Amino acid sequence: MSRASDRIRREFIEFFEARGHTAVPSSPLLPADDPTLLFANAGMNQFKDVFLGAGTRPYTRAVDTQKCIRAGGKHNDLEDVGHDTVHHTFFEMLGNWSFGDYFKAEAIQWAWELLTGVWGLPADRLWATVFAGDEAAGLAADGEAAGLWPKVTDLPAARVLRAGIKDNFWEMGETGPCGPCTEIHIDLGDGACGGAGHRGRACGVNVPGCGRFVELWNLVFIQFNRAEDGSLSELPDRHVDTGMGFERICAVLQGVTDNYATDVFAPLMAWLGERTGLRYGARTAADDADVARERPGAVAPSEATDVAFRVIADHARACAFAIADGVRPSNEGRGYVIRRILRRAARFGRTLGLHEPFLHGLVPVLADQMGEVFPELADRQELIVETIRGEEEAFNKTLDRGLELFERVAAKAQGVVSGDVAFELYATYGFPIDLTQLMAVERGLKVDMAGYEEEMRRHREVSAAGGGFQAAAVTGLPETDDSAKYAPAPLQAKVLGWVVGEAYVSGGRLEEGAEAAVVLDRTNFYAEAGGQVGDAGRLLGPHGTFAVRRARPAGHCVLHEGVVETGRIACGQSVTAEVSPRRDDVRRNHTATHLLNWALREVLGEGVEQAGSIVDDERLRFDFTCEKALTDEQVAEVERLVNERVLADEPVVAQVMPLAEARRVPGVRAVFGESYPDPVRVIRIGGGSAGARESAEFCGGTHLDRTAQAGLFKIVSEEAVARGVRRIAAVTGRAAVAHVQRLDAAVRAASAALRVPPEQVPERIAALQKEVKKLRKRPGAPAGGGFRPEAVAETDHGKVLVGQAETTDAAALRTLCDVQRQKGAAALLVGGAEGRKVALVAMVSEALVGEGKVRADEWVRAAAEAVGGSGGGKPTLAQAGGKRPGKLPEALAAGRDWIVERLAAGG
Repeated sequence: MSRASDRIRREFIEFFEARGHTAVPSSPLLPADDPTLLFANAGMNQFKDVFLGAGTRPYTRAVDTQKCIRAGGKHNDLEDVGHDTVHHTFFEMLGNWSFGDYFKAEAIQWAWELLTGVWGLPADRLWATVFAGDEAAGLAADGEAAGLWPKVTDLPAARVLRAGIKDNFWEMGETGPCGPCTEIHIDLGDGACGGAGHRGRACGVNVPGCGRFVELWNLVFIQFNRAEDGSLSELPDRHVDTGMGFERICAVLQGVTDNYATDVFAPLMAWLGERTGLRYGARTAADDADVARERPGAVAPSEATDVAFRVIADHARACAFAIADGVRPSNEGRGYVIRRILRRAARFGRTLGLHEPFLHGLVPVLADQMGEVFPELADRQELIVETIRGEEEAFNKTLDRGLELFERVAAKAQGVVSGDVAFELYATYGFPIDLTQLMAVERGLKVDMAGYEEEMRRHREVSAAGGGFQAAAVTGLPETDDSAKYAPAPLQAKVLGWVVGEAYVSGGRLEEGAEAAVVLDRTNFYAEAGGQVGDAGRLLGPHGTFAVRRARPAGHCVLHEGVVETGRIACGQSVTAEVSPRRDDVRRNHTATHLLNWALREVLGEGVEQAGSIVDDERLRFDFTCEKALTDEQVAEVERLVNERVLADEPVVAQVMPLAEARRVPGVRAVFGESYPDPVRVIRIGGGSAGARESAEFCGGTHLDRTAQAGLFKIVSEEAVARGVRRIAAVTGRAAVAHVQRLDAAVRAASAALRVPPEQVPERIAALQKEVKKLRKRPGAPAGGGFRPEAVAETDHGKVLVGQAETTDAAALRTLCDVQRQKGAAALLVGGAEGRKVALVAMVSEALVGEGKVRADEWVRAAAEAVGGSGGGKPTLAQAGGKRPGKLPEALAAGRDWIVERLAAGG
């Protein structure tokens, strides 16, 4: 069904295409090339490198609609969303661009033509503002733009107003490209503003709080560069950067003053109406008057309904688009912003009587409405639905209890919600602090933020398990020429110095046994980056040998960390840099990682996104987005697909190309959140000989020349590492052969012990398990050999148990864990003491591990401290030993306290 908003977006793009502009797609919401931004928040983000002079495009004119989120950092509209009709966390920004091509005259003329000629806005209701200059800042007035308006348009000079630096001068930052801007405003008429926001003043352009005069379009003229000393200089190239809010122009063209009353939001509002039996915009003046008489200062139910409709519709869009672009709800960074938005929407669902997960139901509606313009919504719809549903279900389990606590506190509060209550809502019930603040404001209360921050500080101190070592920044390091890092043949280099401790030394020598990080003028060593381990090897000098344990970057310098193996190494001497043959194993694993990434999308769908990786000479580890555990069949199919590409002996080609060109490579993959250079290196694998789609990824690591060099690919494990994130560990080459041989030996040993052929081992084990279950059910047989565990907590996946057994045999303790798991336990810590020996075993279900709250290896170590022991294992099963049997009750008590605290603090 064609919508007016679709036509508006299309007409904007086509208008500028007809004037020589290239239509470019929106960049992702994750600004991969700009770590200073939380989300893309303006149309200029993807062209920032052009403005800075660090990048180019194959075109000089562009037009687009850019996805934007403003819900964190400098631009944060989250708290306003819902309480008025114009704010959004997610919105589209229409823009046209000139990179050193046309300038002010064309930008102003075309904007006027589109608004009045194509869209038919009445010229007598339009106003413009231009920069009035700022003497203190050394900025002259923009007389050029002021003169152009009446010259190239029908706008009279009387409706061209001057405004100050705050409104009409745009700067990218404290330094860098900047310039004056001209804004176009529309007069919506007397009825559009009640004047409440600016009592004692008439309505007007740029009057704070005025709803009558609304800004439509901002045309920025980038013509200066601001230096660090604050001075301005003319740029060699002048650019145009414009931005027009799509939702706002739709409201104006559709004759409403409420962005949420347009057809941009109509499908979402209709779905909510069908689900709740309520209707957006149904409130009347009589409704508000009745409530005001009965409860002065209270919000009318009809108004509360409208607020909830707006919040939910907006937040559904923000969450869906962010997840489609690779953001996953989490407790930090971008992920926490999306979690806050999602939980805010879930809480407003209660206002509409929605007590079950519902937000995910809006995703198909949104994909149907906007999937053609933004295909990632349709392509990743299933992933988006599953991610949102999982978050809703997790929060819903504590939402009602948290709301009940808040209501009890609010009823007794003397104007303030205490900091410890606010922290309990966060730590126990998952309420972001801004949600607590919002609920407090609705009841005329404040939150003791100082108290909350103090509670948070204490929590962090208690929770901290010690941070990893971080080397101090070393200054004065020279730049290393590492252009030979992809060709590991030995090369001659000069020793410039070394880093010892926190200092760079550029003179003297290192004697045998000395440890340092040697700096060379050039190197063939690959420095640790992008998840790939740094190279090892040797530096061979005329008087000694330096063993390099690993190479890592320090800015533009490569540090060769290691020890003087023989003789001595001196500054200024020439050495031969030899890379260890282990690089071949690293290359096998890295190329296999790319093939694994491709195979997972083939099996699970295009919604799979890389969430991290580690590649070394022993194995590869690949994290990816997926809500459910892979089945055995899926794991086998992924493994088969990778090995098919290996057997096909396909070429592995590395190409360096401009970033903009690389982004247009069909199917190219990039890790969300990673910053890539321009030009960028692209690794392309096959696509022809095996009859499979080409694998193409941005990657600066080392790779094979052909896939057959990987030898064999074998998946070792598949497990959860966080909500919505799975991990595959795998091996290749010699390590894969060794792994298969170990498995074969284990199966043969089991075959011999069970006295059946190897292929019948699983069947025989299943029969034995069945027999054991029968024996346990016999009358008089004690359950678990007299073991009586204590339930210390309850989770959504089952009970958490702690108990003492009458044995220290690890196998017997693991069997007790298996028995309790079969009975429905989610986690168990069991310990036994005999003589001078203590044994502890912890089991945690995969589902509980997947929530990211508890791990068996961490649990058992926490308990083992009391008995003077230590231990470890996997996240789902771990064991420990100790030497203080009399302290076993204390160990179990410590384990109980540890897991109860972790479960309470999770989510």
